[in-house]
Amino acid sequence: MIEFFKYMKGYLRIRVSGFSPERFMNLCSNKGILLWDIVRDKEVYSMCISLSGFRSLRPIVKKTGTRVAILERYGLPFFWPRLLARKVFVAGLVLAVAFWLWSSLYVWDIQLEGNYQITQDMFFTFLEQNQVSIGIQKDSLDIEELEKQIRRAFPQVTWASARLVGTRLLISIKENDAPIITEAPRDKVGVDLLAAYQGTVVSILVRSGVPRVAAGDVVESGAVLVEGRVPIYAEDGTVKEYHLVEADADIVLEHVRYFTARLPLDHVEKEYTGRQKQQHYLRTGSKEWRLPGERPFLIYDTVIKESRPLLFEKLSIPVYWGTITYREYRNVEYFYTTSEAEEELKEKCRIFLVSLEEKGVQIMKKNVKIEIDGASFLLTGEFLVQEPVGTGTAVEP
Repeated sequence: MIEFFKYMKGYLRIRVSGFSPERFMNLCSNKGILLWDIVRDKEVYSMCISLSGFRSLRPIVKKTGTRVAILERYGLPFFWPRLLARKVFVAGLVLAVAFWLWSSLYVWDIQLEGNYQITQDMFFTFLEQNQVSIGIQKDSLDIEELEKQIRRAFPQVTWASARLVGTRLLISIKENDAPIITEAPRDKVGVDLLAAYQGTVVSILVRSGVPRVAAGDVVESGAVLVEGRVPIYAEDGTVKEYHLVEADADIVLEHVRYFTARLPLDHVEKEYTGRQKQQHYLRTGSKEWRLPGERPFLIYDTVIKESRPLLFEKLSIPVYWGTITYREYRNVEYFYTTSEAEEELKEKCRIFLVSLEEKGVQIMKKNVKIEIDGASFLLTGEFLVQEPVGTGTAVEP
């Protein structure tokens, strides 16, 4: 605190030399003039003295026959005149402070947390309908009323809280996570498992239902593999009634899958000319400003680079500037070579086989051919696979 007052009043660092510097310091002490940071270098002393004390040194210097020279100046009385001389800097500083004070009166960022069932788009649409958006004045925002409106608009919200942190509006909600109780159906429906393909049954393991096929059987597409009606027999061996169940079984069917892919003999590729143009823009929120201009090229790509000043980021103010680069290109027709076409088609076939393996399909045999068919390359594939099957369908009464 003492250093602060010294800086505000201003002080000097002086050099004292001559006949009797020690007597000079004693007289200063008697007159109540404060000296500090005294350093001796042979017969010369350097020390700090307040600005008001320096103005009272003339009679002491004359009386002691010493010489006093100013080495350095410190404090606001010396800094302020230099600052005022730089009018552009002062104007910028005043405008920056004014902008900071003005921007602190508005909400520049809205964040939502705790939402799982309610999407961000749904919630921000609700906020816009209630005149709560980026750029709203803090004084016009009623936090308690906003919390009530959130609970009214979304029945699944059991708790809502909104608060202002600087220029950011933080909204926290809690949704009802209790399980939704649905009434169980009164009439139980049986489910049969049907074959989705024509093939040979490799294995079958039934957990519920009545199996209608066995391993090694050849079945048609749509045939019943496991029936969801379990017969209940009377004492005389006749069927008394049927008990409906949901058929459940692990069934593997061996059948043939086919795959075809075409690739035209020629294709169009982009060839960049090296010519490009740039355009700068400024964006605040959803509004964007850029200099008007004509279409840069006949055919071009657009690359956008956007940045946000650190000051606006810290204040959560949505101000961005960026650069749009237009790169000219022309469409050039190329023809596939046989090796290039084979690589493209094999990659498509590989993706198809990977998708089968992800579904638990085992590939037993492959037969792939690539040939030219008219104006395109044609890949045809025939694959012997073993695949889990069993499509559920309701039991007919």
